[in-house]
Amino acid sequence: MRIVFDTNALISATLWDNSVCHKLLIKLINSDARLFTSIEIINEYRNALMRDFRYTKEEIETIIPVILNAFSLIIADERISVIKEDAADNRILECAVSAAADFILSYDNHLLKIKEFRKIRILTPTEFLKIT
Repeated sequence: MRIVFDTNALISATLWDNSVCHKLLIKLINSDARLFTSIEIINEYRNALMRDFRYTKEEIETIIPVILNAFSLIIADERISVIKEDAADNRILECAVSAAADFILSYDNHLLKIKEFRKIRILTPTEFLKIT
């Protein structure tokens, strides 16, 4: 199983120990699942930590290697422009397509309303837990 966490799911998984995403991330790390991210997702994650959570650059630089230890870094080989309302969400699709992912885990309504893109299912972490 190949999975991409969007930025908000990644934040939930790494900042809140008792969140559904955190528990799911631990479950996936301990399974045979493969987790993928991209430079664009990591950069958006980094920016959100500074902007919304007031993390320092030094704190972030200790967190990123931990994430990259659990996730394989993908360089997207295709530009996708499906989501017009928030073009940055297309970076999640690009990562998932390049990773040949089976699932995108997200809380983002722009992604969730698509439900499936090129046979990649887009689910909330809670929905994903119900089917695994």
